[in-house]
Amino acid sequence: MARRTNSAQDSPTQLDPLTWLRGLPKAELHLHLEGSITPETLVELSRTNDAAPLSLEAAKQVYSYADFPSFLMSFKAVTERLHTPADYETITYAMLRDLAAQGVRHAEAYISIGILYHFARLDVDEVMAAIERGRVRGEKDFGVSLLWIIDAVRHFGIEECERVFRKAAELQHQYPSVVGIGIGGDEARGPAQEFRELYAEAKDAGLHLTCHAGESTGPQSIWAALNIGAERIGHALTAEQDPDLIEVLAQRQIPLELNITSNLRTGCCPALPEHPVRRYFDEGLMVTLNSDDPPFFGANLLDEYLLSHTQFEFTLDQLREVAANSIEASFLKPERKLALLGEIERYGW
Repeated sequence: MARRTNSAQDSPTQLDPLTWLRGLPKAELHLHLEGSITPETLVELSRTNDAAPLSLEAAKQVYSYADFPSFLMSFKAVTERLHTPADYETITYAMLRDLAAQGVRHAEAYISIGILYHFARLDVDEVMAAIERGRVRGEKDFGVSLLWIIDAVRHFGIEECERVFRKAAELQHQYPSVVGIGIGGDEARGPAQEFRELYAEAKDAGLHLTCHAGESTGPQSIWAALNIGAERIGHALTAEQDPDLIEVLAQRQIPLELNITSNLRTGCCPALPEHPVRRYFDEGLMVTLNSDDPPFFGANLLDEYLLSHTQFEFTLDQLREVAANSIEASFLKPERKLALLGEIERYGW
């Protein structure tokens, strides 16, 4: 989308920013299905699955953590509350409901097949059928389209990730909503360069490539993600440490899936003013805003847009550009992209 030239005082509307941003059509590109489960939904699942159901207060305690490693353990504790494929249908439907309330028109969510395989609690095919039921119902009821990115856990090792990616290649033929692969987890224990051959296989199979990089390790992780073919970079927090990398990201317009509140809450970014979102935008990088795991961090996608407006002085029209970036960076088909970009261009004028 062509960058507009209006000043910081310009506004396309007299509505208050929250109302305007809620109505702004946008996409969420970095969202973990399992990380979208609210404490309220956890209580709902517990009532069905547990002999002694969780109270809401007890459910909220499951989301407590002190740093990035303990966050991963908290995330694991929530996923352990998913006992049946029907639970996955429930959380998919709830995720689309919550996204619709924020003005999200399209989402691309990670589903951690890597966790399902590693802990061998549920059948992957049954879980996929369940989330597809949730997707179909949610798209119909809430008008939010959803595509799946199959996520492997990098620190579980190459062999486990290979199993996940090959399953993704199989699933895309059964479910056209399966469009890509990614690796999450601990970057330090699973360097991206180790996945070069697996990423090449996934690309040959017709899958899109994403990669978490530069969240808890330095810019070398982002270079490695680019070198193995990643089309989008999740987090990219430490890119600012390397001017050459910033230049490459700007020139190639590699979409960055930024997660401001996530980076603060996990301690990967020490303070809000130090987050590079504004600098990245001003330097011409292809910035998108995302929520990552909203209940864990206390901020959904709408909150991220409002935070960017109030704390980083993005004008509403600049946030229109960020919303357009989210559509352009998506893995949607061209005709759907054009339709949504048209909605964004016309919105609020």
